[in-house]
Amino acid sequence: MKLHLKPIAEQTIVITGASSGIGLTTARRAARAGARVVLTARNADALETIAAQLAHEGCEVLAMPSDVGSYGELQEVAELARRRFGGFDTWVNNAGISIFGPIDRVPLADMRRLFETNFWGVVHGSLIAAGELRRHGGALINIGSEVSDVALPLQTLYSASKHAVKGFTDGLRLELGAAGAPVSVTLIKPAAIDTMFVPHARNYMDVEPRLPPPIYAPDVVAQAILYAAEHPKRDIYAGGASKLFSVFNRALPRATDKYVERFMPRQQRSDRPAAAVDHSALYRPGAGLHERQGQKGHVCESSLYTEITTFGGR
Repeated sequence: MKLHLKPIAEQTIVITGASSGIGLTTARRAARAGARVVLTARNADALETIAAQLAHEGCEVLAMPSDVGSYGELQEVAELARRRFGGFDTWVNNAGISIFGPIDRVPLADMRRLFETNFWGVVHGSLIAAGELRRHGGALINIGSEVSDVALPLQTLYSASKHAVKGFTDGLRLELGAAGAPVSVTLIKPAAIDTMFVPHARNYMDVEPRLPPPIYAPDVVAQAILYAAEHPKRDIYAGGASKLFSVFNRALPRATDKYVERFMPRQQRSDRPAAAVDHSALYRPGAGLHERQGQKGHVCESSLYTEITTFGGR
Protein backbone atom coordinates (compact mmCIF):
# COMPACT_ATOMS: atom_id res chain seq x y z
CA MET A 1 0.00 0.00 0.00
CA LYS A 2 1.31 3.44 -0.94
CA LEU A 3 1.86 5.88 1.91
CA HIS A 4 -0.74 8.64 1.95
CA LEU A 5 -1.21 11.06 4.84
CA LYS A 6 -4.57 12.79 5.10
CA PRO A 7 -5.07 16.51 5.71
CA ILE A 8 -5.33 17.35 9.41
CA ALA A 9 -9.04 18.13 9.10
CA GLU A 10 -9.69 14.54 7.97
CA GLN A 11 -7.61 12.85 10.65
CA THR A 12 -8.08 11.25 14.04
CA ILE A 13 -5.01 12.02 16.16
CA VAL A 14 -4.00 10.36 19.44
CA ILE A 15 -1.76 12.45 21.70
CA THR A 16 -0.08 11.24 24.89
CA GLY A 17 0.98 13.69 27.60
CA ALA A 18 -1.92 15.88 26.46
CA SER A 19 -2.81 17.55 29.76
CA SER A 20 -0.12 20.26 29.56
CA GLY A 21 2.78 21.67 27.57
CA ILE A 22 3.49 20.50 24.04
CA GLY A 23 0.74 17.88 24.14
CA LEU A 24 -1.92 20.40 25.17
CA THR A 25 -0.77 22.98 22.63
CA THR A 26 -0.82 20.37 19.87
CA ALA A 27 -4.23 19.05 20.91
CA ARG A 28 -5.78 22.50 20.78
CA ARG A 29 -4.26 23.34 17.42
CA ALA A 30 -5.23 20.01 15.89
CA ALA A 31 -8.79 20.13 17.20
CA ARG A 32 -9.32 23.71 16.05
CA ALA A 33 -7.99 22.71 12.61
CA GLY A 34 -10.78 20.14 12.35
CA ALA A 35 -9.10 16.94 13.53
CA ARG A 36 -10.78 14.46 15.84
CA VAL A 37 -8.46 14.20 18.82
CA VAL A 38 -8.00 11.50 21.43
CA LEU A 39 -6.19 12.81 24.49
CA THR A 40 -4.46 10.84 27.21
CA ALA A 41 -2.35 11.67 30.27
CA ARG A 42 -2.34 10.73 33.95
CA ASN A 43 -4.23 13.85 35.06
CA ALA A 44 -7.87 12.81 34.64
CA ASP A 45 -9.34 16.10 35.90
CA ALA A 46 -7.26 18.17 33.49
CA LEU A 47 -8.20 15.93 30.56
CA GLU A 48 -11.88 16.25 31.39
CA THR A 49 -11.61 20.04 31.51
CA ILE A 50 -9.68 20.25 28.22
CA ALA A 51 -12.15 17.93 26.49
CA ALA A 52 -15.09 20.01 27.71
CA GLN A 53 -13.46 23.26 26.57
CA LEU A 54 -12.76 21.92 23.08
CA ALA A 55 -16.19 20.32 22.78
CA HIS A 56 -17.74 23.68 23.68
CA GLU A 57 -15.88 25.12 20.67
CA GLY A 58 -17.45 22.47 18.45
CA CYS A 59 -14.40 20.17 18.30
CA GLU A 60 -14.61 16.38 18.32
CA VAL A 61 -12.54 15.19 21.26
CA LEU A 62 -12.24 12.15 23.49
CA ALA A 63 -10.19 11.89 26.67
CA MET A 64 -9.04 8.86 28.64
CA PRO A 65 -6.53 8.93 31.51
CA SER A 66 -3.63 6.50 31.26
CA ASP A 67 -0.03 5.98 32.28
CA VAL A 68 2.09 5.41 29.17
CA GLY A 69 4.28 3.08 31.23
CA SER A 70 1.37 0.62 31.10
CA TYR A 71 0.96 -1.13 27.74
CA GLY A 72 -2.52 -2.26 28.73
CA GLU A 73 -3.72 1.24 29.57
CA LEU A 74 -2.51 2.57 26.21
CA GLN A 75 -4.24 -0.32 24.45
CA GLU A 76 -7.49 0.89 26.03
CA VAL A 77 -6.87 4.36 24.62
CA ALA A 78 -6.41 2.88 21.14
CA GLU A 79 -9.56 0.80 21.55
CA LEU A 80 -11.53 3.92 22.51
CA ALA A 81 -10.33 5.58 19.29
CA ARG A 82 -11.45 2.53 17.29
CA ARG A 83 -14.88 2.37 18.90
CA ARG A 84 -15.68 6.06 18.57
CA PHE A 85 -13.80 7.11 15.44
CA GLY A 86 -13.06 3.85 13.63
CA GLY A 87 -9.35 4.04 14.41
CA PHE A 88 -6.71 6.74 14.15
CA ASP A 89 -4.46 8.26 11.48
CA THR A 90 -1.68 9.78 13.58
CA TRP A 91 -0.27 8.76 16.96
CA VAL A 92 1.93 11.21 18.87
CA ASN A 93 4.15 9.85 21.68
CA ASN A 94 4.74 13.03 23.63
CA ALA A 95 4.63 12.15 27.36
CA GLY A 96 7.91 12.74 29.15
CA ILE A 97 9.58 13.72 32.43
CA SER A 98 13.07 14.75 33.54
CA ILE A 99 15.35 14.49 36.55
CA PHE A 100 17.88 17.21 37.41
CA GLY A 101 20.96 16.52 39.49
CA PRO A 102 24.31 14.70 39.58
CA ILE A 103 23.85 11.10 38.52
CA ASP A 104 25.29 9.69 41.76
CA ARG A 105 22.50 11.38 43.75
CA VAL A 106 19.63 9.91 41.72
CA PRO A 107 18.10 6.71 43.16
CA LEU A 108 17.89 3.73 40.83
CA ALA A 109 14.12 3.59 41.36
CA ASP A 110 13.81 7.11 39.94
CA MET A 111 15.97 6.18 36.96
CA ARG A 112 13.76 3.21 36.19
CA ARG A 113 10.60 5.27 36.60
CA LEU A 114 11.87 7.90 34.17
CA PHE A 115 12.57 5.19 31.58
CA GLU A 116 9.09 3.72 32.12
CA THR A 117 7.66 7.02 30.89
CA ASN A 118 10.21 8.38 28.44
CA PHE A 119 11.36 5.19 26.74
CA TRP A 120 8.88 2.40 27.46
CA GLY A 121 6.00 4.82 26.99
CA VAL A 122 7.26 5.47 23.46
CA VAL A 123 7.78 1.76 22.83
CA HIS A 124 4.27 0.92 24.03
CA GLY A 125 2.64 3.67 21.99
CA SER A 126 4.71 2.90 18.90
CA LEU A 127 3.90 -0.82 18.90
CA ILE A 128 0.19 -0.14 19.35
CA ALA A 129 0.20 2.56 16.68
CA ALA A 130 2.25 0.54 14.19
CA GLY A 131 -0.15 -2.38 14.52
CA GLU A 132 -3.06 -0.13 13.57
CA LEU A 133 -1.31 1.95 10.92
CA ARG A 134 0.18 -1.03 9.03
CA ARG A 135 -3.36 -1.80 7.84
CA HIS A 136 -4.42 1.56 6.43
CA GLY A 137 -1.42 3.92 6.67
CA GLY A 138 -0.70 6.98 8.75
CA ALA A 139 1.90 8.77 10.83
CA LEU A 140 3.74 7.81 14.00
CA ILE A 141 5.41 10.82 15.63
CA ASN A 142 7.82 10.41 18.54
CA ILE A 143 9.05 13.37 20.55
CA GLY A 144 12.78 13.17 21.13
CA SER A 145 14.91 16.15 22.11
CA GLU A 146 18.01 18.10 21.26
CA VAL A 147 19.58 15.79 23.85
CA SER A 148 18.80 12.84 21.57
CA ASP A 149 22.06 13.94 19.91
CA VAL A 150 24.00 15.75 22.64
CA ALA A 151 23.91 14.73 26.31
CA LEU A 152 23.53 17.28 29.09
CA PRO A 153 25.18 17.01 32.51
CA LEU A 154 22.65 17.24 35.36
CA GLN A 155 20.07 15.68 33.03
CA THR A 156 21.99 12.50 32.27
CA LEU A 157 19.00 10.16 32.66
CA TYR A 158 16.77 12.34 30.51
CA SER A 159 19.51 12.49 27.87
CA ALA A 160 19.94 8.72 27.99
CA SER A 161 16.20 8.14 27.58
CA LYS A 162 16.03 10.45 24.57
CA HIS A 163 19.05 8.74 22.99
CA ALA A 164 17.15 5.47 23.47
CA VAL A 165 14.02 6.96 21.89
CA LYS A 166 16.08 7.99 18.86
CA GLY A 167 17.58 4.52 18.48
CA PHE A 168 14.20 2.82 18.83
CA THR A 169 12.48 5.23 16.43
CA ASP A 170 15.20 4.85 13.79
CA GLY A 171 15.14 1.05 14.07
CA LEU A 172 11.34 0.86 13.91
CA ARG A 173 11.32 3.12 10.84
CA LEU A 174 13.74 0.78 9.08
CA GLU A 175 11.74 -2.32 9.96
CA LEU A 176 8.48 -0.80 8.77
CA GLY A 177 10.17 0.40 5.60
CA ALA A 178 11.64 -3.03 4.89
CA ALA A 179 8.18 -4.54 5.34
CA GLY A 180 6.65 -2.04 2.93
CA ALA A 181 4.30 -0.71 5.62
CA PRO A 182 2.58 2.59 4.68
CA VAL A 183 3.67 4.31 7.90
CA SER A 184 5.56 7.58 8.22
CA VAL A 185 7.81 7.55 11.30
CA THR A 186 9.07 10.95 12.44
CA LEU A 187 11.36 11.89 15.32
CA ILE A 188 10.95 15.48 16.45
CA LYS A 189 13.83 17.02 18.39
CA PRO A 190 12.77 20.12 20.31
CA ALA A 191 15.20 22.60 21.78
CA ALA A 192 14.44 23.96 25.27
CA ILE A 193 10.70 24.70 25.38
CA ASP A 194 8.69 26.88 27.78
CA THR A 195 6.36 24.19 29.17
CA MET A 196 5.81 22.62 32.58
CA PHE A 197 9.00 20.60 31.99
CA VAL A 198 10.90 22.18 34.90
CA PRO A 199 8.07 22.26 37.50
CA HIS A 200 7.23 18.62 36.70
CA ALA A 201 10.86 17.41 36.91
CA ARG A 202 12.34 15.68 39.97
CA ASN A 203 15.23 17.69 41.35
CA TYR A 204 18.31 16.56 43.28
CA MET A 205 20.18 19.86 43.16
CA ASP A 206 20.40 22.37 46.02
CA VAL A 207 18.68 25.01 43.86
CA GLU A 208 15.69 24.95 41.55
CA PRO A 209 16.56 23.94 37.98
CA ARG A 210 16.08 26.02 34.87
CA LEU A 211 16.39 25.46 31.14
CA PRO A 212 19.43 26.77 29.26
CA PRO A 213 18.59 29.38 26.61
CA PRO A 214 17.47 29.87 23.92
CA ILE A 215 13.95 28.82 24.91
CA TYR A 216 11.10 28.43 22.44
CA ALA A 217 7.31 28.48 22.70
CA PRO A 218 5.50 25.10 22.62
CA ASP A 219 3.75 26.27 19.44
CA VAL A 220 7.05 25.69 17.59
CA VAL A 221 6.87 21.98 18.43
CA ALA A 222 3.13 21.77 17.78
CA GLN A 223 3.75 23.24 14.33
CA ALA A 224 6.34 20.54 13.63
CA ILE A 225 4.05 17.76 14.89
CA LEU A 226 1.11 18.80 12.72
CA TYR A 227 3.38 19.18 9.71
CA ALA A 228 4.70 15.65 10.23
CA ALA A 229 1.12 14.37 10.51
CA GLU A 230 0.53 15.50 6.92
CA HIS A 231 4.01 15.14 5.37
CA PRO A 232 6.41 12.17 5.67
CA LYS A 233 9.54 13.43 7.42
CA ARG A 234 12.38 11.47 9.01
CA ASP A 235 13.44 14.11 11.54
CA ILE A 236 12.37 17.63 12.40
CA TYR A 237 14.34 19.95 14.66
CA ALA A 238 11.92 22.21 16.56
CA GLY A 239 13.96 25.33 17.15
CA GLY A 240 17.11 26.24 15.26
CA ALA A 241 19.22 25.86 18.40
CA SER A 242 18.49 22.12 18.43
CA LYS A 243 19.81 21.72 14.89
CA LEU A 244 22.85 23.88 15.60
CA PHE A 245 23.67 21.87 18.72
CA SER A 246 23.50 18.63 16.75
CA VAL A 247 25.62 19.92 13.85
CA PHE A 248 28.36 21.20 16.16
CA ASN A 249 28.45 17.93 18.07
CA ARG A 250 28.74 15.92 14.85
CA ALA A 251 31.45 18.16 13.38
CA LEU A 252 33.39 19.00 16.55
CA PRO A 253 32.50 16.47 19.24
CA ARG A 254 35.36 17.20 21.62
CA ALA A 255 34.91 20.97 21.36
CA THR A 256 31.20 20.49 22.02
CA ASP A 257 32.03 18.39 25.08
CA LYS A 258 34.28 21.15 26.42
CA TYR A 259 31.59 23.78 25.86
CA VAL A 260 28.91 21.68 27.53
CA GLU A 261 31.16 20.78 30.46
CA ARG A 262 32.01 24.43 31.08
CA PHE A 263 28.70 26.21 30.56
CA MET A 264 25.74 23.84 30.81
CA PRO A 265 25.89 22.94 34.54
CA ARG A 266 25.70 26.62 35.47
CA GLN A 267 22.98 27.39 32.91
CA GLN A 268 20.70 24.73 34.42
CA ARG A 269 20.95 26.12 37.97
CA SER A 270 18.73 28.97 39.16
CA ASP A 271 19.33 31.22 42.16
CA ARG A 272 16.23 29.89 44.03
CA PRO A 273 16.51 27.29 46.83
CA ALA A 274 15.29 23.83 45.88
CA ALA A 275 11.77 22.75 46.80
CA ALA A 276 11.10 19.38 48.42
CA VAL A 277 12.38 16.51 46.27
CA ASP A 278 8.95 14.86 46.12
CA HIS A 279 7.47 18.01 44.56
CA SER A 280 7.49 16.53 41.06
CA ALA A 281 5.41 14.59 38.56
CA LEU A 282 7.70 11.57 38.37
CA TYR A 283 5.36 9.29 40.32
CA ARG A 284 2.09 11.23 40.24
CA PRO A 285 0.21 13.43 37.76
CA GLY A 286 1.59 16.92 37.40
CA ALA A 287 -0.35 20.15 37.22
CA GLY A 288 -2.45 20.20 34.08
CA LEU A 289 -4.08 22.84 31.86
CA HIS A 290 -0.90 24.90 31.44
CA GLU A 291 0.76 25.11 28.04
CA ARG A 292 3.63 27.13 29.50
CA GLN A 293 5.50 27.58 32.74
CA GLY A 294 5.80 31.33 32.19
CA GLN A 295 9.52 31.33 31.64
CA LYS A 296 11.42 34.36 32.91
CA GLY A 297 13.40 36.11 30.22
CA HIS A 298 13.02 35.93 26.46
CA VAL A 299 11.03 33.14 24.83
CA CYS A 300 11.27 32.69 21.05
CA GLU A 301 7.67 32.59 19.81
CA SER A 302 8.74 31.13 16.46
CA SER A 303 11.73 29.50 14.80
CA LEU A 304 12.81 30.60 11.34
CA TYR A 305 14.71 27.33 10.91
CA THR A 306 11.63 25.24 11.72
CA GLU A 307 9.45 27.46 9.52
CA ILE A 308 11.80 26.90 6.57
CA THR A 309 12.18 23.14 7.09
CA THR A 310 8.44 22.64 7.39
CA PHE A 311 7.59 25.13 4.61
CA GLY A 312 5.67 27.33 7.02
CA GLY A 313 4.02 24.50 8.95
CA ARG A 314 0.34 25.12 9.53
